[in-house]
Amino acid sequence: MKKLLLLILLAGVGYLVYRKVTEVETDDDLWSEVGASQDLR
Repeated sequence: MKKLLLLILLAGVGYLVYRKVTEVETDDDLWSEVGASQDLR
């Protein structure tokens, strides 16, 4: 029983980390698009 709870907890933490990483990558992509579209002369 304890092993199952630990496995569920680890899966939940892994999912949260995965979502945070993909959120940061998406945000970085958005900012690089914004910066690339500006003509800074």
